[in-house]
Amino acid sequence: MSFNKIILVGNLGKDPELRYTPQGTPVCSFTMATNEKRKGASGEMQDTTTWFRITLWNKQAENASKYLTKGRPVYIEGRLRIEEWTDKDGKTRSSLEVHATDMQFIGNRSDESGGGRDYSGGSDAAPPRQNFQDSKSSGRTSGGGGSDDVDDFEAGGSGATDEDI
Repeated sequence: MSFNKIILVGNLGKDPELRYTPQGTPVCSFTMATNEKRKGASGEMQDTTTWFRITLWNKQAENASKYLTKGRPVYIEGRLRIEEWTDKDGKTRSSLEVHATDMQFIGNRSDESGGGRDYSGGSDAAPPRQNFQDSKSSGRTSGGGGSDDVDDFEAGGSGATDEDI
């Protein structure tokens, strides 16, 4: 038996991109950053940023496209993959990709500091919420599919803050 599950809480790095498969299935992609503080070699605290490429399918894809924007916080659950490829200069590149199985918006419409919108990403008729811990989405969707071109991530982070996203 094996298990692959990741839980992320972070901020969108760019606006979601919604597209449709030839069969009409909605697919939404966006980048997401998580930040953590660590002690550096000199002993002082440093911010470490890790970037992920998120893919959502079906109703969750449409909801992400409709309600999320660059800089907004979001909760994501899904399966983690590391994509590796060789760029045109012959360098091996990689990115962290998450095929999301659940999404929860954090915050509410009136949250000036970047809180998401008053909507849970997993159900057609979810009630307004204050944060992702209040309740769980009941309508999980997932999908399959290939990967598209992805951006390279920097191991160790860039030290970016939420304002840089």
